[in-house]
Amino acid sequence: MKLYLTIALLILVATVNAQNQFQQFINYVTSLPDPTSKQTAVDSFIVYARTQGIPFITGDSASFIYRGNVSSISIAGDFNGWTPNWNMTNLSGTNFWYYSKVFESDARLDYKFVRNGTDWILDPENPRQVSGGFGPNSELAMPEYIQPWEINYRSNIPHGTIVNKTIYSINVGAYYQLRIYLPPGYDSTSAERYPTVYFQDGFEYITLGSAVNVIDNLIDSNKINPVIAVFVRPNNRNEEYAGSVRVQYRLFFVNELVPYIDASFKTIPSADKRLVLGDSFGGNISALISYNHPEVFGYCGLHSGAFWPNNYEAYNLVINGPVKNIKWCSVWGTYEGSLPANMRNFRDFLLQNNYQLSWEERHEGHSWGLWRATIDNMLIFFSPFEPNSIESGDMGLLNKFYLDLNYPNPFNPTTKIRFAVPQNEKRETRNVTLKVYDVSGNEVATLVNEEKPAGTYEVEFNAPQLSSGIYFYKLTAGNNSATRKMILLK
Repeated sequence: MKLYLTIALLILVATVNAQNQFQQFINYVTSLPDPTSKQTAVDSFIVYARTQGIPFITGDSASFIYRGNVSSISIAGDFNGWTPNWNMTNLSGTNFWYYSKVFESDARLDYKFVRNGTDWILDPENPRQVSGGFGPNSELAMPEYIQPWEINYRSNIPHGTIVNKTIYSINVGAYYQLRIYLPPGYDSTSAERYPTVYFQDGFEYITLGSAVNVIDNLIDSNKINPVIAVFVRPNNRNEEYAGSVRVQYRLFFVNELVPYIDASFKTIPSADKRLVLGDSFGGNISALISYNHPEVFGYCGLHSGAFWPNNYEAYNLVINGPVKNIKWCSVWGTYEGSLPANMRNFRDFLLQNNYQLSWEERHEGHSWGLWRATIDNMLIFFSPFEPNSIESGDMGLLNKFYLDLNYPNPFNPTTKIRFAVPQNEKRETRNVTLKVYDVSGNEVATLVNEEKPAGTYEVEFNAPQLSSGIYFYKLTAGNNSATRKMILLK
């Protein structure tokens, strides 16, 4: 009997339409006559679901699954403000609980289960986890979500070095711990100098955001120029980033920290070569620092910038003040309560006032899963790779093939795409194509189709006739090819 039920269930889940797979399973188990048969079917389904991934995704629906003897179990996560009010349903006659919900095809969200109203646990059937400020969370990643390759440590590439320092602030009256990233090949005796990136919540950007791995990987893959990164650990982030010490902390940053870094390391001491960025309240203080001191920081990065402190002080300062020479990069998630509306308004103001801006809204929540996957957005916006010695015959560079992220992205209706063509053994030209496709794979534009010598190039894509949506651009040069995604938003 058990074997028969197992075979019947596997035939069922393998043959029904994917969109209906899970509901068909529920209907099938409900129709069985006794608890033993039902539990056998549940056990068989769990085995099958593990091969597909749990939560069990069918079409645009994700089904959360729990098996165990509990009186109740609910779900809390980015999707409901971490309030455990998604109550799972018990499949009568079994110890199987479930909850199904429709999500965007590229959504990525953190969650946990809450057993019996008080016991918060990770999803025991889901091996995918993301570290957060309060420990690890289980991760729901819908089929079109692309996991960030750049956060992973790669042993076969050059790595930067970390220098630990401590600095005393007269303005704040406190010591601050620093970790300074020096890029591969850094030589304190050479004439070469580097752009500098300053991270609020710096140590968490390293431990939770994998920022060092990101920088190493972006440098190695010619996505960014080598940079020096300064990771600053706050003492009391709420007070320093948004509360009673925010002014003193801002002055520490521009009058004490930056001069110290410029005097100690081979930086380029110029506002257009400095980026300050942060997450949540860290974005709030970053905006206050850059807008009050554009002569020090010409770039500002906002990871889900929380602008509500002090009656939206930072937001109103920018919105109501004069336009300043600052370039902005902003990333936020649709599952962040009221924050997306604020960030959209902020975006619209910046664009209307001709600020240079790179922005992205993802189907994610207020989490390190979002921020770690978009550090690259900010670094590429700040310091995109610029090979400056192709003409002088630098063979490391001549043999590199790369396709940059388009800028700006999203765009309307014009964006620029940069790429490099490697030199072949005979130093001959080669046919290069750069084409644009829609999500169905239909070619919508050919930007390049000609013989080109080794070198770096930039082309403009103008799309007034296309509708808003996701498009892909593909570069082919000889045996090399690469594809990237861009968003047209009208």
